[in-house]
Amino acid sequence: MDRMSENTIALVTGANKGIGYEIAAGLGALGWTIGVGARDEKRREEAVGKLCAAGVNAFGVPLDVTDDASVTAAARMIDDRAGRLDVLVNNAGITGSAPQAPTEVDPATVRNAVETNVIGVIRVTNAMLPLLHRSASPRIVNMSSTVGSLTRQSTPGHETGPISAAYSPSKSFLNAVTIQYAKELHDTNILINAGCPGYCATDLNGFRGFRTPAQGAAIAIHLATLPDDGPSGGFFDDAGVVPW
Repeated sequence: MDRMSENTIALVTGANKGIGYEIAAGLGALGWTIGVGARDEKRREEAVGKLCAAGVNAFGVPLDVTDDASVTAAARMIDDRAGRLDVLVNNAGITGSAPQAPTEVDPATVRNAVETNVIGVIRVTNAMLPLLHRSASPRIVNMSSTVGSLTRQSTPGHETGPISAAYSPSKSFLNAVTIQYAKELHDTNILINAGCPGYCATDLNGFRGFRTPAQGAAIAIHLATLPDDGPSGGFFDDAGVVPW
């Protein structure tokens, strides 16, 4: 990325634990200043303390992606602190409660997944766009999942993930929204892409994943540091392009 690392400002949502924390740590290791976005004050400040102890220039950003006032206040906080934002990583997400078979799912479960995983991303992105437009090389990374790939979900023998009427479709929705942002922003210097971390051991899956959160963070760090001629409107994992 064509910018001086020590002056780069990034915001990572859901950064108090798991993959989000490792994204913050990885970007912070580049010398960037990292806003640790999280709604839980205790966990947020613990994460900031741990990052700072590791030499990262981190600061806490109170942020509930489902709340308009919280997101507006977060944007104002970053504006007051830095005057711009270089990288936004939309990492905050939920899986939703069981059951998620379409014949059994509670509609409220679907609504909650979409509220956080899709509308929350739209809410935060739109609030941060004025700050991103002030950056020389702005990047937006939406943390998605291959379970949101309609191609993989519908290809016999290549299905990804369990049957899900809430979480998986919310990631398909997020992928579609990512494409729409890329289309609208194509004549700007903002690059926006979706990335899949793989099946990582986090509290979202009861720590059943076979990848570490640090491994899962790698794709976000890659997409956050794309060169100015990098792709936009794509869906990637560590192996390369993921089919929509």
